Order: sequence, then C-alpha cells, then structure tokens
Amino acid sequence: MSIDQHIEELRAELRNAVYRDERRWIEDELAMALAEREVIWAEEEGVLGSAPPF
Repeated sequence: MSIDQHIEELRAELRNAVYRDERRWIEDELAMALAEREVIWAEEEGVLGSAPPF
C-alpha cells in the first residue's frame, strides 16, 4: 500500500468515526502519515540530505 492510499483510507475512516477516542487515534495516525509523506517528497526532491543540517 502506498502512503497516499494509506492517507486516503485514514481520511475515510475519520469521516466514519463515531467515538471520540477513535477519532483522536485516527487523527494522530493521519498526522503521522502526512508527515511521513512530506519527508518522502523532500527526500525525492533532494531537499533532505543524509548529512546533518549543522
């Protein structure tokens, strides 16, 4: 499963979530998946390198 598919599934689950705890868990998972996708995109574009930023 690609990261984009995972994000779309989490968004669909969030739309259908009934309980507050379930919504909170899905929101946390979605935030992590979105952050992971941003890192992947940055690595692909060469924005992030393997060297530390200092």
